[in-house]
Parts: sequence; C-alpha cells; structure tokens
Amino acid sequence: MTGRDIFLVSNSVDELGGVTSWSHQMARLLTERGHRVHVIGITTPDDPHDLGELPYPTTRLYDGQPPGPGRARDASMRERATVLTGLFRAARPGAVVIVTQVWAMEWVKLADTAGLTVIGMSHESFEASKRSSRFQRVLRHYRDVDRMLVLTREDADLWIGAGLNNASFLPNAVPWLPDEPSPRTGKAVVSIGRLSDEKGVDMLLDTWSEVAPRHPDWALKVYGSGEDEEILRKQCTALGLDDSVVWMGRTGDVPGALRGGSVFALSSRSEGFPLALMEAMAMGVPCAAFDCAPGVHEIVHDGEDGLLAAPGNTGELARKLDLLMSDAGLRERMGEAARENIRRYGAREIAERWEALFAFLER
Repeated sequence: MTGRDIFLVSNSVDELGGVTSWSHQMARLLTERGHRVHVIGITTPDDPHDLGELPYPTTRLYDGQPPGPGRARDASMRERATVLTGLFRAARPGAVVIVTQVWAMEWVKLADTAGLTVIGMSHESFEASKRSSRFQRVLRHYRDVDRMLVLTREDADLWIGAGLNNASFLPNAVPWLPDEPSPRTGKAVVSIGRLSDEKGVDMLLDTWSEVAPRHPDWALKVYGSGEDEEILRKQCTALGLDDSVVWMGRTGDVPGALRGGSVFALSSRSEGFPLALMEAMAMGVPCAAFDCAPGVHEIVHDGEDGLLAAPGNTGELARKLDLLMSDAGLRERMGEAARENIRRYGAREIAERWEALFAFLER
C-alpha cells in the first residue's frame, strides 16, 4: 500500500537538535515516496529554528512551554490531546503515528489512537537512557505501543531484557551521499555538535592538548553552539590552545565544514546513532571517536574506515588522532572505505525498511 497518512510527533518541530533534524529528514523522505506526512511538536522553543518552506504541514500544540507539573498541566495536556485526536481521526485507514521522543508520548497516550499503528522511538543508547529519568518513562509509556524502535540490534536486545518485548531496531539514514568527497587536504580536525556536556568537547580539548604540540601546522575546528561555550573557551585558554583551536559557531553547511578538514573527531560521553559521524563518513573524512554507544561501533568498523578509542580515554583518542594526522595514505584509505561503507544507510535503503515495517505492523 502506498500513500499512507503518517504523523511524526516530537518534543518540538523547530528546535535545533538531532531528533528534530531526523524528523524533518524522515518527513521529506516519506513525502517523496507518496505518503501524506504531518509533523507535530509539543512545545515551541524560545529561539525557533527557521525551517524555511516545507513540503508537509506542521502543528505545534503549545505556543511556548506547557504549564509546570500539577492540575493546570494535567488539564492542559488533556485539552491539547484533543487536538491530536482531531488530526488522528481525520486520517485514512492504515495511518501510522511515529512518536520520536518518549516525553511527546505522554500527550499521544491521552489522544484517541484507535485503529492507528503507533510506533515509539528512543534515539539514544540503552545505557544513556538508563542513566536518565527517561528509562522508567520508556518502560511505562512504550509498553503498549505496536513497536518500540531503537537504533541498533544491541540496544533492542537490552530493552527486551528489561521487559519491552515489542522492542526492535531500525538505524537512521545518512541524509546525503555527495558525489565529491572532501579533498582531505585541509590540515584541520573537525568536530561538529552541541557545546554541551554530553558531546564531550571538554575531553576533546584535553585530547587536543596532547596532539597539538606534535602537529603545529594543524588546527581543531569546533562547530556548534550551546550552554557550555563560555566554560569551554576558558578551558581552551587555560590549556594554551587558543592558537590552534578555532571556534566556528553553528553551521548550516555541514558538507562545507567537512570539506575544510581531513579528520573528524567524536568525543561524546553518550550517543544514539550519531548523525555528524555518518555525515563525516559520507564526505570521506576518516574519524577518531570514543566508542561510547552501540551506534558508534555499528557505524564505524574500527581499523577499517575509522579508529575507535575507549570511552573517555583522552590519551587513547589522542593516539588515534595522531595516527590519522601523521599518515596521509591512511587518511585516504580510511576516508574512501568510510564513504563506501556508509552507503548501507542510504536514504532509499532505510526508507524501504520503514515501508516493510509499516506493512508488517498493519497485518
């Protein structure tokens, strides 16, 4: 069956972040395949990201944030859930609701989803979820959905072990496969991600302090913005790295950012299925990364198309970066292997797996 009604429900439609990017990527992909897609966000952030023209409708349940916990919030949740019910009831038979974040599921649960297929997603690793309040919420709110989806088989097995027998996995798609890779001539290591504790840029600076003296002609280009920017800049100065670290700010041109570098660094404390890592590989930029989640070693074949270090081991990450920075031939081989291997997550391949899942759950 083609041309389903598909609702993608997230915490927000227009905040900056991996899940929001994924939602719009999926919405475009499914729209191109003839489905009628509607993207729904619960809240509206203070600084909404400009989405430009979209080929599908979007709805925001709140013009800001919902009320704080208490009776007012409960009443407002029930009221806003009726908006969802109205949208869901107007859908054609075979419609699917994909809830991309468990917090958004609290509103979907209050809506009438009778006759619809409901898929709940977690975009982080099992371990990252277990360390947060989301773990109990996933167990509670996703217990009765038609399918609970994570990004790797390893994580799905762990959720099944925790009691979610409806758990399965489906990886993210790489958003583009460019014809032209990075020339890998720029003497720069590139990092792309939010400047927050989770992304571990503080550990990357510690790593860079070991590598930079050996490569005085190289720079570390840090793309991103976030709440930790000021403290990270102070750390950079304290480590004496101001001459070799360039703070690039947010970028809307990821391929361009990657073209300016020859190595990609991922220093996260936790990840789901890191998009920036996939994008670097698609551009043929070999990476050195902390193996901080199943998604990382699912994407990178260590020693073949990138190099992995034990989570948090800055000395080991420094050695991996040094290897790649010192050997142009190794960068070429790994960059080309990365470009080739990442094709298994091409948009068409992943979209077809989603179509197969919709058909299976409808039976």
